[in-house]
Amino acid sequence: MPAGRQPTTTDLAFIAVFAALIAVLSVVPGIPIGPVPITLQTLGVALAGLVLGPWRGFGATMLYLVVGFAGLPVFAGGTGGLGVLAKPSIGYLLSFPIAAAVAGLLAVRLAPAGRRLRFLWLFVSGFAASILIIHPAGILGLMTILHVDLPAAIAIDLPFWPGDVVKNLAAAGIALAVHRAFPALLTQRVPVAA
Repeated sequence: MPAGRQPTTTDLAFIAVFAALIAVLSVVPGIPIGPVPITLQTLGVALAGLVLGPWRGFGATMLYLVVGFAGLPVFAGGTGGLGVLAKPSIGYLLSFPIAAAVAGLLAVRLAPAGRRLRFLWLFVSGFAASILIIHPAGILGLMTILHVDLPAAIAIDLPFWPGDVVKNLAAAGIALAVHRAFPALLTQRVPVAA
């Protein structure tokens, strides 16, 4: 949360709902293409940032990770617990809070600037977080866990890119519809003194 601002009950409810949404999108059966399956997790991460903004999006993805590391089966394939730290997907997972924050921050900054191009700016915000945060972290995790070099890790990561384009287009469309219905949802509120 921004300095000096306490989370409200509404903030906490949004965080919990989006953490649950990411969990649901994670346990939907993925497409096994290698050591890391293609899932809908990143759709949930993008939605958290694009709909809730940077701080609540970060909170939702952090809550999702905490619940999963605590042992609830909310990760891909219905897994959970600290054993996930040794899986090839760990780089992707650990990047989610930062990616949601970046997507949310970009959405807050870019989307209001072009009302007519709002869908495009929302897509750019989500996809930028994916290519700047999720993919590099995922590649690093693949290199660390699988003991492969950078070209091999990039080759493992490349099949995720087309799906990420589609998921970020969907996230932008959903976020646009949500913000049309609830225009104040993404905007930053003025912090209150503690």
